[in-house]
Amino acid sequence: MNVSVKKLPESQVEITVTLAWEEWKGELNHAAESLAKEVKVPGFRSGKVPRGVLEQRYGKGAVIAEAAEHAVGHSYPKVLAEQKVDAIGYPAVSLGKVAEGEELIYTVTTAVMPKVVLKPWKDTLKKINTTFAKGSDAVEEKEIDEELQRIAASRAKSVPVEREAKLEDSVLVDFTVMQDGVLIENGKSEKHPLVLGKGVFIPGFEEEVIGMKEGDEKTFTLTFPAEYHAKHLAGKPAQFTVMLRSVEERQIPEINDEFAQSLGNFDTLEKLKENLRNGLGEEKKAKRKEDHRAEILDALVGLSEIEYPIILVEQELGRMLQEFQNQIQGMGFDFATYLEQTKKTEEDLRKEWEPQAKKRLAANLALDTLAEEEEITVETAEIEEEMNKALQYFKSIKDAEKDMDLERLYSAVQGQLRNEKVFLMLEAL
Repeated sequence: MNVSVKKLPESQVEITVTLAWEEWKGELNHAAESLAKEVKVPGFRSGKVPRGVLEQRYGKGAVIAEAAEHAVGHSYPKVLAEQKVDAIGYPAVSLGKVAEGEELIYTVTTAVMPKVVLKPWKDTLKKINTTFAKGSDAVEEKEIDEELQRIAASRAKSVPVEREAKLEDSVLVDFTVMQDGVLIENGKSEKHPLVLGKGVFIPGFEEEVIGMKEGDEKTFTLTFPAEYHAKHLAGKPAQFTVMLRSVEERQIPEINDEFAQSLGNFDTLEKLKENLRNGLGEEKKAKRKEDHRAEILDALVGLSEIEYPIILVEQELGRMLQEFQNQIQGMGFDFATYLEQTKKTEEDLRKEWEPQAKKRLAANLALDTLAEEEEITVETAEIEEEMNKALQYFKSIKDAEKDMDLERLYSAVQGQLRNEKVFLMLEAL
């Protein structure tokens, strides 16, 4: 078997294989057996049709062509192993002349896992680590006070008040909107809830309501913004008539021991603060770790030279699209509706995201390369221990196999543990 490998752009190779007749003639019998299973010949059982009968009925060329395909299928994996070609995706195969007694030549074009060339990286990462070490996870009193204020605000109660409406009040209003004496579409509402200061109405509306009391009625003119979504109203004036039905004031609870006790097992405000200090500290620590690793990855990507195979970029874009669809659906929206409203297609999103997809690919490939260069591996026992955490929710392995691809889980866990070891090595520089 003679093999030549030619490097092509975009991390592809062209492999030309030449098989002498002596190397592939044995495939004729395999081809005949295969064809015999697929065809029906009167007088013969399925799979028992002799090769000579097949050649008489369908022509010798059909058997030889089938034999050539068998020869390619059997020799191609050996070629990849011998030449150490890490092929990915589906190869394109081109057969040369196929004739009995002659050599068989075929050419395969396939994408391969790209080789990452990392420029010197240790000094760059040492600088990143030095800067990171100067940071702190300590929580300041100001941060605790801000968190207490946020919690207290989230537990505010709305209480009816008999006074003029002011900013941050919750009000109910009846309103109508007229243009040239005609009620506009959707221009009437009763008992409409509104929090003054949120700015959800057109500019000027909430300012007019501020100062009104329960039962007050008021008519005023406002101009719709030039960029208003209803084009026929954009930039035009309209007359608003508003009647204020009620005013409620948001009362934020006082932050004291009683407030702390209302939140759970906290006898005093100080114990609540201590709990917040610990929680915020853990959040800060996690955020700093995340930022640190993101900076490391950015640096590695910048130091990497990679030829991106189209198939890998497309696969990454597919993952990103699926992730985005899940996010949209998780927020209660329909993905098709999102595309319609944004006037985009999936192809538009793929084009926008291609740079990010390549960056994600580069990051993963750089980590793979470092793991190989630094001889970082994960023991089977470590992988199985981590897998068991995911499998413990199933009654048995059979139940797990029904709902999970265990081979894929093994590979994913192996990759996660290996990447963690690579990060720990990089962070220790």
